[in-house]
Amino acid sequence: MTKKQKKVLCRIIIAAVLMAALQFLPVTGYLRFALYLVPYLIIGYDILRKAALGISHGEVFDENFLMAVATVGAMLLGIYNETKGLEGEFAEGVAVMLFYQIGELFQAVAVGKSRKNISALMDIRPDYANIEDEDGNLEQVDPDDVEPGTVIVVQPGEKVPIDGVVEEGDSTLNTSALTGESVPREVRAGEEVISGCVNLTGLLRIRTTKEFGESTVSKILDLVENSSMKKARTENFITKFARYYTPAVCYSALALAVIPSLVNLMLGNPADWSTWVIRALTFLVISCPCALVISIPLSFFGGIGGASACGILVKGSNYLEALAQTKYVVFDKTGTLTKGVFQVTQVCPSPEFMAAGFAKAAEAAKERLLELAACAESYSGHPISKSLKEACGKEIHPSHVSDVEEISGHGVTATVEGMKVAAGNARLMESLGLAYEKKPQAGTIVHVAVDGRYAGYILITDVVKEQSGEAIAALKAAGVKKTVMLTGDGKLTAEHVAVQLGLDEVRSELLPADKVAAVEELLAEKGVKENLAFVGDGINDAPVLSRADIGVAMGALGSDAAIEAADIVLMDDNPMKLALAIRISRKCLRVVYENIVFALAVKAICLILGAVGLANMWIAIFADVGVMVLAVLNAIRCLKVKAD
Repeated sequence: MTKKQKKVLCRIIIAAVLMAALQFLPVTGYLRFALYLVPYLIIGYDILRKAALGISHGEVFDENFLMAVATVGAMLLGIYNETKGLEGEFAEGVAVMLFYQIGELFQAVAVGKSRKNISALMDIRPDYANIEDEDGNLEQVDPDDVEPGTVIVVQPGEKVPIDGVVEEGDSTLNTSALTGESVPREVRAGEEVISGCVNLTGLLRIRTTKEFGESTVSKILDLVENSSMKKARTENFITKFARYYTPAVCYSALALAVIPSLVNLMLGNPADWSTWVIRALTFLVISCPCALVISIPLSFFGGIGGASACGILVKGSNYLEALAQTKYVVFDKTGTLTKGVFQVTQVCPSPEFMAAGFAKAAEAAKERLLELAACAESYSGHPISKSLKEACGKEIHPSHVSDVEEISGHGVTATVEGMKVAAGNARLMESLGLAYEKKPQAGTIVHVAVDGRYAGYILITDVVKEQSGEAIAALKAAGVKKTVMLTGDGKLTAEHVAVQLGLDEVRSELLPADKVAAVEELLAEKGVKENLAFVGDGINDAPVLSRADIGVAMGALGSDAAIEAADIVLMDDNPMKLALAIRISRKCLRVVYENIVFALAVKAICLILGAVGLANMWIAIFADVGVMVLAVLNAIRCLKVKAD
């Protein structure tokens, strides 16, 4: 609890003890009123102050006004009854304020729990960046003042303030505040790091690649800070409902207090003002829309907070609401369902290569073929070249490689240990006049020739993420009708991945404009109350993310443009988080509808009972504060998310 909440709790305890003690004191009249006024003011002075301020600012009809009118009216009626020798309504007046404050405390604690999850993200904001001066001393500067290309020093225990590339040092990074994952990430020289991570072990020197304002941490904070501005339709409905509902019940209560008494006078009967005023005050307390006004936004706030704790950033409750109706999910391939990392998956030496005596055993022949290809590609920075060098696993000495020639669109030729080696695509083999093995494969084939003879091929494929198949199955289990993959890759590769993951449909060899057109077709196909979500990570996905009903970006590796265009960001690039996000949204919507139905049903029944005199002030307290507490407790369920 915060200091403010503890103070409210103390006031509640003191007021409750005083009210209980006064029940046993044999006092009447104005003395009884004066004694009850003490706990009443202790527990309700802030409500009375807010009501007075609201009236002075022209904002009359709110819950503070309803509470003030009902309780002040109850206290005044208590004095009137005391003068008539009847028991006053003092205890009821104090009780209304007391239980209302208990309900408000419940709400504050619930919001605090949700805010903790979101504030974990806010804690990633770095306070400074370390820059090394000429003497080797570290100087702390404002991250906003650090220019791109500057080398900053991040010591163990400090946050990475700005996105960049590690120039020097090895370490492990705690990324839990960004991704929700507790497993630290290993980093070394040459690897990219994003701001907001905590350096756990070694000292790192990082060359910044962005300004602080464009870094990951700044973008995330901006998303979180602005998420509450985008309200769901249900929230907007409740806001409009309360705007008209509160004045309506106030005028209804006034009519209930005045009209029956006037009718009695016209009929020659006693006016019985006190009875109808009590009923009107009871009606006012019952009618207070606190349960709806507080619990509905709290449910969405809790849903966003629960999602953020799992590494899912939702930019507004409107997107959380829309996600619950998702029936179509469209994926990009590279970087979304696959890792976007090329890996050697097959090495096939030719019979001629084996017979030429390059290696005596099959495994040794594969290693030798891979080594020659890696040497030939050693001077290239292409991702395929990198994958060959990584698969080779041996240190390549520059003295072993010479006469390197890169042929655009074909491949590379080089002299490796005195042998003429060519590595590239089918067009390179054709240009050399060599017959090569033509096998349809899902992936990129690098053909290799040695001294003018075909030596075999190496298959390189984009690695499918471990969670992708499970994610597709989870989405179908969640009621998603259709899963589609759109990619610019070749048909064979795309269909291989689609079959492997169990996707319903795949469209390949698409340009960015083609992806938009494909999404347009799917949007026309879906039902009115069905939403389409597109999941992507590249800069070319930004137009599709904007066009879809819900755009979902992969945040850790995704481009800035994709994250900016998306409505939801999965911070750890795990496609399984999409199924979790849908589950969170549906739970949140279910809680919202439960609260709406429960609150309106109880209030409608109690309002009728209050109007006909069958409900006293204690029932009114339950209809207002009791319903609010139950609705808030129900809303807290949105914070509890099972990640499995």
